[in-house]
Amino acid sequence: MQKQLVLLHGWGMNREVWELVRPELNFIFDGEVRALDLPGYGHAQPTESEGFHSDLPTMAKQLAEQLQDGSILVGWSLGGLVALYLAHFYPHKVSKVILVASTPFFSHSSNWPGIKNAVLEQFNQQLVENSNKTIERFLAIQAMGSESARQDIKQLKALIKKAPSTSEQVLKQGLEILEYQDLRQEFAHLKQPIGAIFGRLDALVPYKAIEQMQRLRPHLDIEVLDKASHAPFISHKDEFVAALKAML
Repeated sequence: MQKQLVLLHGWGMNREVWELVRPELNFIFDGEVRALDLPGYGHAQPTESEGFHSDLPTMAKQLAEQLQDGSILVGWSLGGLVALYLAHFYPHKVSKVILVASTPFFSHSSNWPGIKNAVLEQFNQQLVENSNKTIERFLAIQAMGSESARQDIKQLKALIKKAPSTSEQVLKQGLEILEYQDLRQEFAHLKQPIGAIFGRLDALVPYKAIEQMQRLRPHLDIEVLDKASHAPFISHKDEFVAALKAML
């Protein structure tokens, strides 16, 4: 059976964000490259009659049904948490995880650098008032520090508009996952190999979090792109593809 490389996007995004890098990934990967929408996002939205709760177990169960056994998962941001959860609870489905600007725990605490709770709460409040503006603000934070920040934001906005908008309910549940989901123990003990690609200028995944991840998992395969921020596959496509190729 042909190997599969499965790409999972981040919060507020959809599978279209991978389109800029898909041709290169098809070239370097000896197998099928698939970009999936997280359940509830993009093209994977339920009808009103179905209803949907996009907590992590529900999302993982639905995604696991779409995965071939032994898939390699590339998870960006929130997609990285989903990939770790899948690797732990559906181990036969996942042969390797590559995190992109992602950690097993996103919230800041006394022993873990992350996104401050006040920032996540602010996003939650703003969602009620104007979800589109909240997404735009999130895009700006993702690109912060990158030399091509304005262009990065423009490209991401154009890509996410290719799919239906995500509902406020799903976005709120996604923020709850980022705020409360803690997969550090699962991350430390996963049997599958894990790689991780970071941007040194990332405002959402602080550089110090990488050191904590290495303490949990000393043999973690890490690549840091010095001038990249939270979306390295957009801002530093060539370096990102080279790093991913080395991990594959």
